[in-house]
Formats: sequence, C-alpha cells, structure tokens
Amino acid sequence: MAYLKFNKAELVNLEYSLKRELISTNMAGGYTNTTIVCCNTRKYHGMLVVPIDNFGGIKHILLSSLDETLIQHGRSFNLGIHNYGSVFEPKGHKYIIDFEMDPVPVITYRVGGMIFRKSIILSSKNEDQLLIKYTLVDAHSNTILRLKPFLAFRNIHSLTRANSDADTRYRNIENGVAFRMYQGFPDLNLQVSKSCDYVSSPDWYYDIVYREEYRRGFDCTEDLFVPGYFEMPIKKGETIIFSASTSECAPTTLKAKFTRELNLRDPLVSYEGCLRDAARQLITVRNNKTEICTGYSWLGSGLLRETCVTLPGLTLYNNGDVKLFRRILDDTISTHREAILKGCNQVEAPLRLTELVQHLIS
Repeated sequence: MAYLKFNKAELVNLEYSLKRELISTNMAGGYTNTTIVCCNTRKYHGMLVVPIDNFGGIKHILLSSLDETLIQHGRSFNLGIHNYGSVFEPKGHKYIIDFEMDPVPVITYRVGGMIFRKSIILSSKNEDQLLIKYTLVDAHSNTILRLKPFLAFRNIHSLTRANSDADTRYRNIENGVAFRMYQGFPDLNLQVSKSCDYVSSPDWYYDIVYREEYRRGFDCTEDLFVPGYFEMPIKKGETIIFSASTSECAPTTLKAKFTRELNLRDPLVSYEGCLRDAARQLITVRNNKTEICTGYSWLGSGLLRETCVTLPGLTLYNNGDVKLFRRILDDTISTHREAILKGCNQVEAPLRLTELVQHLIS
C-alpha cells in the first residue's frame, strides 16, 4: 500500500491539490518539482531542472511541463492543466482519480472507458534525465497518445517572455528531437521508447501564471515555447516511456532503465524511511565535488554555514557514513578556504568547523 495517497475528491479540488507538491532529485543537483496534479504554481517548478556549469552551476529549467492528450474517435481529451490568470485551461485534473507515492509519483486518470496511468522518475545517478512511464490500463477503442512539451530554458529565479533570440529549430534524433534554445545551454533531448510521429507546430503560450509567486508579491507571469508534439498509437496494456535528458540515449533501453531506476528506490514504509530518503536527496555530486544542497527548489549547494549545521545529521547520525562525512567536509573546506582563513560574514563558521571535527571524533 502506498505511504502517501490522494483520492479524486481531493485532487479535483484545486484549492487543496495545488498546495500539495511533489519533488524528486538526482545526485547531480537536478530536480523535478510540481504539484500533485502537475500544474506549476511556482517559477521554480519544472519537470527537468538542472545546474548548468556554463552559468556558474545555477539551476535552469529546461522542460517546464509535458501535456498528455488521449484521442479516441477523433475526440481529444487533454490531461494537462495551466493557470492563465483566473482561468485554468485545459482542465485535465478533472480526469484524475488517484495519486500515489510508492516510492515514485503515480497518477491515474479515467476518461470515459479509458484508464491511463503515468509514473515519474528522475534518474538517481549523476546524470540529468527524466523518465515518465505511460500505461494504458484499459480502453475499448483505438487510442492515440499525444505528448506536448513546454520549454523554458531559463534561470530558476527568472521568468521568460516570447522573444526573437530564441532558437526554435530542432534536430532529429532517434525516436525524438533535440532543442537548444539559447547559447550556453545543453541540448534537451526528447525521446520516446517506440517509433512515433513528431509534428512541428512551433508557438508561444502566453501569460501562464504561477499563483504562489503572485501570492508572495513577485513577478508571476511568463510565456513558454511549445515546439510541437509527439503522437503515437497506444494499445490496452501497453507501456511507453518518455525521456527528457541532456544526453541522447538509445530508445530501446528506456523501459529497462525505468525498471532499474524503480528498483533502486527503497520502499517508503515508515517515517524513518522517509527521512532517510529525504536525507539522501540532499547530497549532490557534480564536477568531482560532493556537497549538500541547502534546500530545494530555490537554494544552492555547498553553502558553508548550512553545510556545517546539517552534515552530521545527514551522514554520521543517518547511516554512520564516515567516508561521506569526510568527503563533504574536505570539499567544503577546499571551496571556502579563503573565506575561512581571511574572514567571512559568517563569523561562527570556523567554530562550527571545529564542532564538526568533534562530531567525527565522538
């Protein structure tokens, strides 16, 4: 049984469901973060968010969201949801009947006689790859699945607008396409595990609103680029994997990779297990440096004071990992050596470093 579960009555009530968020991270410092109905409410939300070395390691949103549409008998049922001012369009949340977290997010939709399920995994390894598994659990007619990506290519702290500088061209790759909207960004490779049609239909979607930013009094409106959509038939019982990654992959390996990633997750059957899983997600390894992320979604990694405070709990008192403790401590001292020796605005930091050594000894 799932350790976290929401029913249809809770999910269709946006005042309730938009306040519940899911987040998944990888060891490289990237993350997936949205609400349980997949409607972004913060400028920090996105399906694939990654640190980019060309921009000082600051996190950038590549893929903001991915809208699914089921088509039967020429009728389209859009499962996506976006906020345009006081209007939500489309209203895909009304089809959701169940949300489970066990151990990854699983969302189930019912559209007429169709039951459709998607599971979301961010690769736990030191790579930036989002995997979404789609399964048509039940259907009584021929069904087509359409996937429409919303691209951002922006700093998590900023918002974007339609502009003529964006490179909206794409490059064909195996079972997919690749984009690089601006200089300095990595490629965003969008691929599907089966042969599909990609229909280029470039357009900007204007004035998408992030209600949590509005509530906080910040800029809250942006435009997102939709380059086109993938379309493919899907049969009852069939599973299709969608991949968004900074590296091109072999589509034939996607199903096995999803299963492998799922098996790496420990079942979350206790409060302690949830805490250990959360602790694991705060450790990042990038460019041969092991650091602690201060907090997702908007805080960075490797901050001196925050590392000193959290390091013992995330390592020594979590699972007794002395090697990990030493590695993070060594990298932290290496990064902040000048500030420690010559003074910094965190006056207690040198004292906390001494305290860390005491934790290690004891």
